[in-house]
Amino acid sequence: MTAAIERDPALGTGVGETAVSRPDQGPDEVAERLLASAARLSRNAMTEIDWSLPMEPDKYGCSPEWSSLYGTDYWDELTTEQRIALTRHEFASIMCIGIWFEMILQQMVITDQYLGEYHSPEFQFALIEVADECRHSLMFAKASEKMVGRSYHPHPKIGRLGKLFKLIAKDEVAYAGILVAEEVLDVFQRGCMRDDRVLPFIRTINEIHVLEESRHMKFAREEVRASMQGISAKRRHASALSVALGASLIVESLIQPQAYADAGLDVARARREAAGNAHFHSMIRSSCTHLMEFLDEVGLLTKPALRFYRKAHMI
Repeated sequence: MTAAIERDPALGTGVGETAVSRPDQGPDEVAERLLASAARLSRNAMTEIDWSLPMEPDKYGCSPEWSSLYGTDYWDELTTEQRIALTRHEFASIMCIGIWFEMILQQMVITDQYLGEYHSPEFQFALIEVADECRHSLMFAKASEKMVGRSYHPHPKIGRLGKLFKLIAKDEVAYAGILVAEEVLDVFQRGCMRDDRVLPFIRTINEIHVLEESRHMKFAREEVRASMQGISAKRRHASALSVALGASLIVESLIQPQAYADAGLDVARARREAAGNAHFHSMIRSSCTHLMEFLDEVGLLTKPALRFYRKAHMI
């Protein structure tokens, strides 16, 4: 059994529920609420999960409906055992790519707050976020080790682009990039965190991550709103394009081709059918609705940016 998730009054929502809008007063005021929330509700997978327990052989790595091949002819040909292996490798890939961009966002937050107002709630919650992300990365690493015994990485070219992004991204680009990355992973985890067909320790990991990332996403939204105040049209369009490009690279990197190979599948066929899988694309698109609404609200959903989001099936 996985632990129940508490409702978080600071966020105005329980995990798995649609966020309730409330008037915000800026990063410091929001950060103050989030600091109180973190003190009450933070969790630690290293002590909460018994990593020595054997895995149940009939449990999936994620809900079958969230597999990139669900609904394809290839999926219909797979045995139950093959489907289970596929979802375990796919979700391990997603977690490893999660580690990659969580390491990027940690560095961006540290850079942003390097000479911040150390006495402020904004600075203090930023450190909480970095600490959370360190624990989340360790949690994902342990889970990948346990579930499939290997790591997955983005294509080397994308890895190099990630290094560049973390060096040049500032203000609204950094925090909108953080928000997009967190929202994308959040999409998958909300979809399977209460599914009894999924490995219990993976459900617990999903619950922990969704709960704590809800605070991070709230913080990122306020930072984006503050950064967008009074910026020029030229900067807004450049920022929108940078965020959209980063989002498309993240989404396209989530499931690495090696995951198909490790699951014993024909990689070329799996990639081809996943690329044309309307079911999977619709799952991503419908789950990014609130993200797209926010980007539109703050002026970061421009026509050039839309091309990248459509390419990644996020809109």
